[in-house]
Amino acid sequence: MSRLPGLYQWNDIVGKRFPHLSKPMAACLALWSLGMIVARSCSLTAVAWAWVPILKEKFYTLRERLRDLYREAPAKAGAKRTELDLGTCWAPWLSWVVEGWHSKQLALALDATTLGQRFTVLAVSVLYRGCAVPVAWKIMRGNEPHAWAPEWKAMLNHFRQRVPADWNVIVLADRGLYAKWLFKAITALHWHPLLRVKNQGKFRPEGWYHWIDMPDVVAHVGQRWQGRGTAFKSESAQLKCTLLACWEEGYADPWLILTDLPPEAGDVCWYGLRAWIEQGFKRIKRGGWQWQYTRMDDPARAERLWLAVAIATWWLLSVGGEADEELPVETMDQVPHTQRSRRPRWRLIAIFHRGWTQILAALLHHGRLPLGEGWPEPWPQMIPPPAENPANEPSKPKNLQL
Repeated sequence: MSRLPGLYQWNDIVGKRFPHLSKPMAACLALWSLGMIVARSCSLTAVAWAWVPILKEKFYTLRERLRDLYREAPAKAGAKRTELDLGTCWAPWLSWVVEGWHSKQLALALDATTLGQRFTVLAVSVLYRGCAVPVAWKIMRGNEPHAWAPEWKAMLNHFRQRVPADWNVIVLADRGLYAKWLFKAITALHWHPLLRVKNQGKFRPEGWYHWIDMPDVVAHVGQRWQGRGTAFKSESAQLKCTLLACWEEGYADPWLILTDLPPEAGDVCWYGLRAWIEQGFKRIKRGGWQWQYTRMDDPARAERLWLAVAIATWWLLSVGGEADEELPVETMDQVPHTQRSRRPRWRLIAIFHRGWTQILAALLHHGRLPLGEGWPEPWPQMIPPPAENPANEPSKPKNLQL
């Protein structure tokens, strides 16, 4: 093997982060995750060809070595070969992501994505600076029925006591995933669910006798409401919780969010962070690793490959996010059509691509590879509309800041 300092350094890091893995498996994981950055793809062929001129090895030798990451033990050469057990990787992987996290706030999102009719992916992702990195996932065949509830419960249970107890952790999910059991599973971890529900069902505010239609708490655009009570009239579905409701201009429907937080401690606009998981899926597919072109059709193998995908994604986000944190605020343009007091900044380049350029630069200069930590941005806050608009401000500022 060619003496590439960056690869040796990265191999050592991956081995220390997953000490339970064998040395060949950790080395294969390092070869995949760094090779994806070089190839700008998670394709087996693309990654193998990217390494050929660097490592001075034959294409088929590298290809077979890379395939060992996701192949089953019987499909590998050698009597002592084992397959990658993802169940033992979830906890150390989340620990890697949150180690050095420069905040006591952590936002997670649950969502599903598909790859045509071939795969359905259930993913738990950490939300970070407009993007997301998966920390647990389950890949299933897309054309076969499969119960989702046991999979979500199993993934969440892997994270018990992996986040410091004094952290404020919120878990976001869209209305298609809402279920009472999911609410309970999240609170059992001492985390806080923010689950959007459909615009139907009943709600009884605390101290009331009569039920009201849930959407009626914000019947008009511009209204907001939050309070404790009981959601859903059916006895089996009833849930004592806090309802956070908001109907902002430009939205066809109001946001109806159920949480266990006290009304004064939660903010409905936190739910807007959930959109970042869509950017995470975009980076795995057409916006980054080009997973949509995969010819793999075995969901178990795809799950194992996703570990390399997740590691490479977080490496870019952490390095790029740390560089983004160091940018002087005064050098960044402000987002138009927003209130002056709460304007976010434009990013001239996504942190995913910013991390990409820094790691490639280190490889080209044969220097030490940059490593980053999590520097999350403060969560958004709902802002009351201004009493009057200055002459140089738009007539209808948007109050929901992400």
